[in-house]
Amino acid sequence: ELLEMVSKGGGENAILRHTQRNKKLFVRERLKLLLDDESFLELSPLAGLNMPYGDVPAAGCLTGIGKICGVWCVFMANDATVKGGTIYPIGVKKQLRAQEIAMQNRLLSVYLVDSGGAFLPLQSELFPDKSHGGRVFYNEAVMSAMRIPQVAVVCGSCVAGGAYVPTMAEEAVIIDKIGTLFLAGPPLVKAATGEYVSPEDLGGAKLHSEVSGCSDHFASSEKEAYECIRNVISTLNYDPLPEEVIEHDSPLYSSDELLGLAPLDYRCTLPVKLILSRLMDGSRFQEFKANYGTTLVTGFGHVEGHLVGIVANNGELSHDASLKGSHFVQLCSQRSIPILFFQNTAPHTTEPTSISQAHSNRLKAQASMMTAVACAAVPKITIVIGGCYGSESYVMCGRSFSPNFLFLWPNARIALVDSRHFSTVPQAGDSDCTGDESELRHLKEKLEEESTAFYSSARLWDDGVILPQNTRKV
Repeated sequence: ELLEMVSKGGGENAILRHTQRNKKLFVRERLKLLLDDESFLELSPLAGLNMPYGDVPAAGCLTGIGKICGVWCVFMANDATVKGGTIYPIGVKKQLRAQEIAMQNRLLSVYLVDSGGAFLPLQSELFPDKSHGGRVFYNEAVMSAMRIPQVAVVCGSCVAGGAYVPTMAEEAVIIDKIGTLFLAGPPLVKAATGEYVSPEDLGGAKLHSEVSGCSDHFASSEKEAYECIRNVISTLNYDPLPEEVIEHDSPLYSSDELLGLAPLDYRCTLPVKLILSRLMDGSRFQEFKANYGTTLVTGFGHVEGHLVGIVANNGELSHDASLKGSHFVQLCSQRSIPILFFQNTAPHTTEPTSISQAHSNRLKAQASMMTAVACAAVPKITIVIGGCYGSESYVMCGRSFSPNFLFLWPNARIALVDSRHFSTVPQAGDSDCTGDESELRHLKEKLEEESTAFYSSARLWDDGVILPQNTRKV
């Protein structure tokens, strides 16, 4: 339901205004004309949902991965039905994440620009810092130096900071009558000089194609613009290693059964091999150290024909399990095998733990595995299938350990501690017990709200919430 809601951008009235009055295509229709097929991976579609930006329904920026002319591309497209494509802090964060993915995986980048520029009332959260709006242009320059091609279509208003996106791309197309490009639009010219100038005269398609040279290609319609971009991509001479068509078996068990296996009670963990048997090709899994440190499952298998190493929680991450994990991650790194992490970490109790030898040893072993995970020079993909609690989330390649991608199942929980470990029963003889209990209840409610998959995904702490049965495809 949430995905259906955000797919409508600013809502039906905004889409009507965009398509009928302004004679423009809706952003998702643009992608249909641009991509080889409709099977693309949308990144963080719930970003911005219920964020404190007034009535903004989503980030106003669509990002994803798909194929154009057979080449894998990252696309970044403004959705002008959301506040005219105005850039909010979460929109900047979303675009920077897409560029990070492009750089890490050397993917061609496509920008569909239809934006009113930065949302000025939030400029302090958009402009000054290292990870704010200017980083988008910095990344464009760095990607160009890395010889990662970038192309752009000016398919609407392109104002202020947004004007640099297409002008820093290698090739840009501008669409007649609807594409405009300027640092300050006609209203600001009127305010500053008293002169009235039309958008076309100030920064229209003909001006930038014939006079300024900011645009490399003139298109008389949106359809022509996307055909032009496809032609441009076909001449970039940028085709990473051709993909082999790898024959693979389906799992022996239906992936729909993952809906019944997704853990809801985070106080215990279900046998993770039940989940792996519904994800691996032919349900085949070559386990590594099967009888040692059994609270972590490690081994090799194939997903859609690709050889991967699996590191999956099967209970509390003990000393032995951490040592096993460290050993296995180093093996994968040595053999250049990508690693899939399946997180369902055991929640930590809030009671103080005695400083015992066993506890100290476990800390040391977990630190060893953290080092192995951080230093493994292979692609890492993390799926949070249940709880994601405390330091074990770092060991299992959580967000702060920079996995190439991180996805959540809808039932996932992400928090430092599990709120259900707090007791609301007041201690006998405590005169302040009523106040303490109220404070504790408030903290529990806060933790409960902030640990949901949707709270996380709205803030771009991951690359999206995915349905369990789609895990193999994603």
